[in-house]
Amino acid sequence: MGWQVLLFISLLFLSVVHGQVSYSIPEEMSKGALIGNIAQDLGLGVERLKSGKARIYTGNTDEYIELKREKGVLLVKGRIDREALCGQTMPCALHFQIILENPMEFYTVTVEITDINDNPPTFERSEMRYEISELTPSGARFVLEKAIDDDVGVNGLDSYDLKPSDNFVLKTISRGDGTKHVEMVLQKPLDREQHEHISLILTAVDSGEPQLSGTMQIIITVIDANDNPPVCSKPEYKAGVTENAPVGTVITTVMAADVDKGNNGIVTYMISKSGAAGLFEIDADRGILTLIGNVDYEKRRHYELDVKVADQGGLSDACKVIVDVSDTNDNPPTINIMSKSNTVSENMKPGTVVTMLNIQDADSNDNGKVMCVLNENIPFDIKSTTNNFFTVITDSELDRETASEYNITVTCSDEGVPSLSSSVTLTLQISDVNDNAPVFERSSYEAYIVENNTPGLSIFTVKARDADWNQNARVSYILEDSSVNGVPVSSYVSVSADSGVIHAVRSFDYEQIKDFHFRVKAQDGGSPPLSSNVTVKVLIQDQNDNPPQVLYPVQTGGSLVAELVPRSADVGYLVTKVVAVDVDSGQNAWLSYKLQKATDRALFEVGLQNGEIRTIRQVTDKDAVKQRLTVIVEDNGQPSRSATVIVNVAVADSFPEVLSEFTDFTQDKEYNDNLTFYLVLALAVVSFLFITCLVVIISVKIYRWRQSRVMYSSNLPVIPYYPPRYSDTLGTGTGTLQHVYNYEVCRTTDSRKSDCKFSGAGSQNVLIMDPSSTGTMQRIQSERSILDEPDSPLESSFGFDISKPDGVQ
Repeated sequence: MGWQVLLFISLLFLSVVHGQVSYSIPEEMSKGALIGNIAQDLGLGVERLKSGKARIYTGNTDEYIELKREKGVLLVKGRIDREALCGQTMPCALHFQIILENPMEFYTVTVEITDINDNPPTFERSEMRYEISELTPSGARFVLEKAIDDDVGVNGLDSYDLKPSDNFVLKTISRGDGTKHVEMVLQKPLDREQHEHISLILTAVDSGEPQLSGTMQIIITVIDANDNPPVCSKPEYKAGVTENAPVGTVITTVMAADVDKGNNGIVTYMISKSGAAGLFEIDADRGILTLIGNVDYEKRRHYELDVKVADQGGLSDACKVIVDVSDTNDNPPTINIMSKSNTVSENMKPGTVVTMLNIQDADSNDNGKVMCVLNENIPFDIKSTTNNFFTVITDSELDRETASEYNITVTCSDEGVPSLSSSVTLTLQISDVNDNAPVFERSSYEAYIVENNTPGLSIFTVKARDADWNQNARVSYILEDSSVNGVPVSSYVSVSADSGVIHAVRSFDYEQIKDFHFRVKAQDGGSPPLSSNVTVKVLIQDQNDNPPQVLYPVQTGGSLVAELVPRSADVGYLVTKVVAVDVDSGQNAWLSYKLQKATDRALFEVGLQNGEIRTIRQVTDKDAVKQRLTVIVEDNGQPSRSATVIVNVAVADSFPEVLSEFTDFTQDKEYNDNLTFYLVLALAVVSFLFITCLVVIISVKIYRWRQSRVMYSSNLPVIPYYPPRYSDTLGTGTGTLQHVYNYEVCRTTDSRKSDCKFSGAGSQNVLIMDPSSTGTMQRIQSERSILDEPDSPLESSFGFDISKPDGVQ
């Protein structure tokens, strides 16, 4: 096709001015045809188009162009018909934007659509009929219907041709707006008698390549009379109407006059068929032009109407009516979101673009001027970048902990009267960054635990909160390294990383440690993590776990301690004082003293608080010398613990008297009885073991003697027998078998204790075999029988030695 040839001979041109690129292409290009290398023309790389997710933004219009990001080129997406797109408007262009993200930016692209000769001139009707009087003088004009060519420029309508041209010639009148008015002029009078009907062909031709044409048939009926045509009072009428004017609004009145009389002077008005015929109507008799449709300033701003006036004889004239449409503020601004962010980080700097908007107002002048504002009390602002383009930016620092979501209402108003406005609400989520450290609920903690606790017991829980979100708010608890009395604190307590529960690692003893400090760190899960710490003081509470300890009088195992009270002692005489302490604290260490048992309870009493033992009556000669008091010391714990002490009191005036009375007051009898019992028991056990060993040894000797006799009388080869626990020593085949046990029972004469000792085995049985001998076995046994030996010193100490061979120490 011709336009393809033009394309390949560089009909395309482009220009880049301040971020704008312009192309020019012919209409009706095939789908996928190349328009231009947009990446190269914008100075961008293909990788930038890919990473920026480049796309075409056309607003609310259809998309005729597509972008191939992989190649950085613009291609024809669909059929582009310039006539359907722009009509008679020149130049005809497509305007769109190339949108890029990361960072957000856009470029304006204009593609001019040039016309090709793809539409032939056409007539509204296929034929026209005229009735012309034969008296019509030469030079009479007959207005013909104009041909319509949707193409423009050189491809538009060029000329008309009328054939045959015997009686009529064609006259074309060019008007100031570029249109051509066609008239048929009578150059030779008609003769009805010769030709009552004349058929003519009117051909309209354009100047395109190839040249296209259209035809219409003109049928003329020749009649008599009427030789004066009607004449319009003005060749051109101008009128105005506001858009959205109601139907029936009078636009103007066209006037024409015909000097003929009668029916030949009656004039009728009509509007030639055109694109505006459906919006206007003219009264055929009066010439009043009225509105019958809805005119829209944004679609078309003025109309040109051809009004034809004709009389009854077929004579006619024509005039033009130009209707200008005035704008009213009937279109609110249209808000188009070019690109927006649904989520932004809270650490975004002020001035960051979050949304790009394109605002369109189809009205003109002040009615089309738009201003946009945002709702109040939000950290955002709206800026106008270029005409009709706005950006919503951050105006101050964002804090997700203060507001995690914003509803941004953009309100755009025009400057018309009354003003029209429209709005859109943008929802923006604020994503979290780790900008808040965990905060403990308290500046310090004190925890209490009772001593003698079970290891693993939960002591206390520390709690920290993080104002951030999700992973950044996930708090972990860590026990900081420190020591308590030189011991790592981790051997005292542990902290649960998830819950902050503090557990005791060991059992605490209040008497060893009463309190200790450590620090717990709370750390969030952000990157990098943030942390804070707190001091925890653990106070160990006392438990009544220690009985009182008697310091005086001192209790001894074998010696006797007695307090001496003279018989002349008066009432209240201080005998002695029981002194005791309790290592517990508080009421657990409050001690009280009571007299539990006494030889004579009526003679002595014990101070409840001070432990003083005093007489409660006068001592008499009848009172026994030996007095035994049992004092119990109790603490005030729950339950209480106690200790007892025995106080021996001698009621006498002289020391010899005390000795004679206290000779058998010791524990010797009880102690000697116990010692005698254990010695007898030990002697019985040793005797039993001794007799058992004798029986076993004699049995073994007899058994071996019988075995040796059997082997000696046999001619069979000797197979060595190695008894259990036999071990080869230095490769000689000599083994050892232990069979001797020593038992020693020792008793001393100067003590009240005896020792009993059991010694291990110490004898050997030796079996020697000559490797060169095949038929005999020599058995060498060196042993000493305990029955043949004389009494030894060991026997007097209950010591026995069984089968001890030579050379064994």
